[in-house]
Amino acid sequence: MEIEKKREGTAKFGSRLGFILAAAGSAVGLGNIWRFPYLAAKYGGGFFLLVYLILAVTFGFTLMLTEVAIGRRTGKSVLGAYKQVSSKWAFMGWAAAIIPAIILSYYCDIGGWVLKYMTMFITGNGAETAGTVITETGAETTFFSSFIGNSSETAIFFVIYVVLNAVVILLGVQKGIEKVSKLLMPVLVVLIIGIAIYTMTLDGALEGAAYYLLPDFSVLTPEMLFKTVAAASSQLFYSMSIAMGILITYGSYMRKEDSLENSVTQIEIFDTGVALLAGLIIVPSVFVFSGGDKSALNGGPGLMFITLPKVFQSMPAGDFIGAAFFVLVSLAALTSSISLMETVVSAVMDKFGLSRVKSCLVVIAITLLLGMLSVLGYSDWSEVKLFGMQFLDFFDFITNSVMMPILAFLTCILIGYVVKTSYVEEEVLHGEKKFSARGMYRVMIKFICPIFMIIILVTPFVTEI
Repeated sequence: MEIEKKREGTAKFGSRLGFILAAAGSAVGLGNIWRFPYLAAKYGGGFFLLVYLILAVTFGFTLMLTEVAIGRRTGKSVLGAYKQVSSKWAFMGWAAAIIPAIILSYYCDIGGWVLKYMTMFITGNGAETAGTVITETGAETTFFSSFIGNSSETAIFFVIYVVLNAVVILLGVQKGIEKVSKLLMPVLVVLIIGIAIYTMTLDGALEGAAYYLLPDFSVLTPEMLFKTVAAASSQLFYSMSIAMGILITYGSYMRKEDSLENSVTQIEIFDTGVALLAGLIIVPSVFVFSGGDKSALNGGPGLMFITLPKVFQSMPAGDFIGAAFFVLVSLAALTSSISLMETVVSAVMDKFGLSRVKSCLVVIAITLLLGMLSVLGYSDWSEVKLFGMQFLDFFDFITNSVMMPILAFLTCILIGYVVKTSYVEEEVLHGEKKFSARGMYRVMIKFICPIFMIIILVTPFVTEI
């Protein structure tokens, strides 16, 4: 096994397809599988989809293009990239390295949950995940609550998941990330299309699909419009790996001869298509199972780990579909967490000049340390709270609701007003005759995107108040 020893700006994806699949893989994750369908169902079905699509081709495209362009132009990890753009704004590189490090720690914990469920369904024990468990005190609880409350078992799957990520990262960019992405992403697409088609054959599924796809304008009020735009904007961070340092890192591995604008567009199409198909699996399935009860589409771990196993058990061939679904979720989770780990490993390599192996070991240690807080937060240390939240929930809140919007906002200011939009435009035009979205890009990066960042940042606090 030949392991890449140093990055030093020499590592590159071997093909444009490799970059697109790797970047799309980083975007296609747990957020696409359960969060997107849940938000669509909550905020007016097709109306949410319409708002999301508009934002994806404007807001999402602008931020994604900006980060990939910064990465390819500098050829550095997040630490070096922001410093090269402007030495006075080098602090943003540290934020862009810390964010994925925190997310990786709890993402691997959730990834371990997915591995557990995949194992249960593949071994023919899926029915247990839909049942209840009697605790030592005689109380009745869900299988999921019992599992995450068992720190030793949860820790085992957490460590296994971290090791799976590390193996891919140790192989390097082309032999690890690119090869794995080229293998897993087509399998993921085949699985999600197959399960979606099967779901549509269930009695009552078409009504669920209509609920998911058709706009419900009866719920459209000024307040609902604001919440829908805020929710769709926030989902873009989950769906497109924005403000996590991933796109800058992968951009630094992108070949100069590949079209940057076209590549970003194709990543968006791939990512959005997977999210839409995930909705066609989850919403109609739960809709049929619950008899049209919208409350059954509650977001969060409960939907994936409590509700869906019950749905699969109610289906013909439910064990097979459940196994296929959790294999699908495992692939989606793995392609995302790989990109998170690579971002942090790349930063360590560039900053300290360490080999890939040593950098990976450092990141594994950090991930295990922080991740165990999330593991214990639902079990032995469940009484310990940070601002009223368990460790995992706090890590999720501080990264997704605070740090990422701030980093994206500052990136807009840096490119729009400090170094000017020409910094990105010149990179987009490298080897290209035109930048077709130049006019929209300038307006979005200087005026519209910063406003959306503020909306995303303040919405959780306004909602709480």
